Amino acid sequence: MVLILAPACEYTVRMASLSRRAILAAALLAAPAIAPAAGPVRLIFDTDMGNDVDDALALAMIHALESRGEARLLAVTLTKDSRSAAPFVDLVNTFYGRPQIPIGAVKNGKTTNDTPMIRVPAERRNAAGAYVYPHRLTDGTTAPDAVSVLRRVLSAEPDGSVTIVQVGFSTNLARLLDSPADAVSPLPGAQLVARKVRLLSAMAGHFPEGKPEFNVATDIPAARKVFESWPSPVVFSGFEIGAALLFPAACIEHDFAWVADHPVAEAYRNYMRMPYDRPTWDLTAVLYAVRPDRAYFSLSPEGRVTVDDAGQTHFAAAPGASRRYLILDPAQKARALEALLLLASQPRDRQAGPSSAPPVHVAAAH
Repeated sequence: MVLILAPACEYTVRMASLSRRAILAAALLAAPAIAPAAGPVRLIFDTDMGNDVDDALALAMIHALESRGEARLLAVTLTKDSRSAAPFVDLVNTFYGRPQIPIGAVKNGKTTNDTPMIRVPAERRNAAGAYVYPHRLTDGTTAPDAVSVLRRVLSAEPDGSVTIVQVGFSTNLARLLDSPADAVSPLPGAQLVARKVRLLSAMAGHFPEGKPEFNVATDIPAARKVFESWPSPVVFSGFEIGAALLFPAACIEHDFAWVADHPVAEAYRNYMRMPYDRPTWDLTAVLYAVRPDRAYFSLSPEGRVTVDDAGQTHFAAAPGASRRYLILDPAQKARALEALLLLASQPRDRQAGPSSAPPVHVAAAH
């Protein structure tokens, strides 16, 4: 396989070295763990936005998939407990013309630091004193509790219809499992999940066995609870998947240039010194969640996943169990990466833009 990077980050793939038989075999192995959704995939995005830039790219992907009619973003919940995380998510949603999407924030979360990746776009203003990227949430600490948002959104959806993409810590989902019945739903959390959630696509772990992965090691008790007790099928996109698919800096510079100010491209530039290529960890979990039947990845056998005291994940095959992990075959690599790049950089709907939400004026800095 030869992968050629064109100046505008368009990928040309020559498959001369791969036989048709090898490609067909890879596709057959990539049968989805769950049947594709009927209609747009109803998504909840649970993210530690601000700890790494792949979360921002993944959110851009989700908006592209919604614009294509393939997904519907129901809510975004945050496992990063910082001031700028919710405002950044709010401004990205507004940028793509969907300011109404509910946002929930973790309380007493594991990471609390603000980072330039999210703080700079959230605070940036123009000469008139208005935010360059309009948003209503200006302080993430005032956002609703993530578990209450999860319960409210899930209770309103049809049974067996919701896919959750978890790309941060397991804090919110573990708390959801433990949540009691309330005025929103008579069901306790575990029963509510069992009734409403069809699939959990999680960027977590390292498979089949590797070093402790950040999302798991940061909140080990929560990861254990979710990995072992979550009542619906779980598919893991491990560290090794995103690490094998690098998002190129050239794509940021060329393919996001359809607008002068792009919050995701700005986040990328503020995360690390440019130019750099970054693994696509969180994007892969989104891609599988929405397109499980496109043979971008293969799947492990059915099994169980446990977490040890160091945060290392262990997979044990068990027929009939409901945990599997993604496998990236060489025959799938170029096609999967091309999909990630095209979706993350896709221009927003023409009717969306800064005018889709009123500008928020702030006092001039002194």
